[in-house]
Amino acid sequence: MAEKKSLSGYWRTTFLIGLGFFTMGLMDPLYDNYIPMFLGYYIESSSLVGAVMTLDNILAIFLIPIFSALSDRTRTRIGRRMPYIVTLLPLAAIFFALVPFSALKSLFMLCITIFLLNIFKQAVRGPVVALMPDMVPADLRSEANGVINTMGGLATILGTVLLARLMDVKVHLPGIGETDKILAFPVASVFVIIAVVLLFSFVKEKSSTVATEDERNEKPKEPLLKSLKGIFSEKEKSALYILLSLLCWFIAYQGILPFIGVYTMEELGTSAGTAALSSGMVGVAYAAFAVPSGKVAHRFGRRRTIRVALFAIVAILLLVFLHGTLTKGIPSSFRLATFWALLFLFGIFWVTVVTNSFPMLWQMADYQTIGIYTGAYYFFSQLASIIAPPLAGGSIDLFGYPALFIFGLVFMLIAFALMRNVHRGEPEDD
Repeated sequence: MAEKKSLSGYWRTTFLIGLGFFTMGLMDPLYDNYIPMFLGYYIESSSLVGAVMTLDNILAIFLIPIFSALSDRTRTRIGRRMPYIVTLLPLAAIFFALVPFSALKSLFMLCITIFLLNIFKQAVRGPVVALMPDMVPADLRSEANGVINTMGGLATILGTVLLARLMDVKVHLPGIGETDKILAFPVASVFVIIAVVLLFSFVKEKSSTVATEDERNEKPKEPLLKSLKGIFSEKEKSALYILLSLLCWFIAYQGILPFIGVYTMEELGTSAGTAALSSGMVGVAYAAFAVPSGKVAHRFGRRRTIRVALFAIVAILLLVFLHGTLTKGIPSSFRLATFWALLFLFGIFWVTVVTNSFPMLWQMADYQTIGIYTGAYYFFSQLASIIAPPLAGGSIDLFGYPALFIFGLVFMLIAFALMRNVHRGEPEDD
């Protein structure tokens, strides 16, 4: 057996590419937390605010696959992903910075700004993600994806813990006077611009050994729709089954996540401020174990690692479902601590699934279709984020809050079963 390579020669490249993920991790939590508040200045209906908040997911379903595939077919002196990154990501940063200012003007200005922000942010997401497999050899992508996911997790912590505090700082605006809820967005945008400059300055896409070798072996371009159809019409169905699997595990995750804070308040009696720490436990585990999970898959195989992680998540969700009954009558502080511990374990195995599933899908693509496969991944994950909350909310309405975890358990179990039909995706399949 050939000796497995080390990521040591690709740390610098991986870190710099991770800056693209860092920008998304910085913008997304601020967007999710404060856009509803800005919309609330003008809209009283929570359901209408929620409808506006689904705009980014709806646009993502269409824009990420389209621009991912377009970047596959782009050829310029600076590469095929970089033209999209250096144009669309700064535009996203500009409109992100404008959000709180437009919120002070009118609902029309706010909605236009949100719409344009999501156009640029979702269009660039696919090329940003597809850059890594262009630059890193196939057998190192799980570890590299772990590094990149860690950077995204750290950006989320920076955005929610540090930058969010700037929302309380008052600034004087001409014609408006002293106001708050402004600074976090433009400061985050400055970080995004800096990340783009560093990424463009130090990552030379055209000089990548991986990319140039694959370009030399590149096959003639096929029509875009034919390439997309090819994913689902292949005789060997591993790509289709992993996409169906990730649809199921994202339905489970996206169904649980919006309600976990409310669950801790309703069932465990926490305050609103403390309730946020429940999802924070998953985030901390995500950031801490992204790199180790890639190393585990590098040693034991991606498919086996993902299936073990899915089985562990099923067991953990069962324990979470039983937690209320098993801990009834004991001190509330201990109940909360054990609940957080279970969520931390959930986060460890969740990041193991996420870190290694993307490299499996990339392994089934060739140089010409990496972007198309990236777009397919995001199509199914974003579809899950749209359909999961209503399904999970319905299960709560029918059976109570503990049913939320049975909902997640069922879809994780389906994902575990579907993964049995995935037979490709390891580095040796290249």
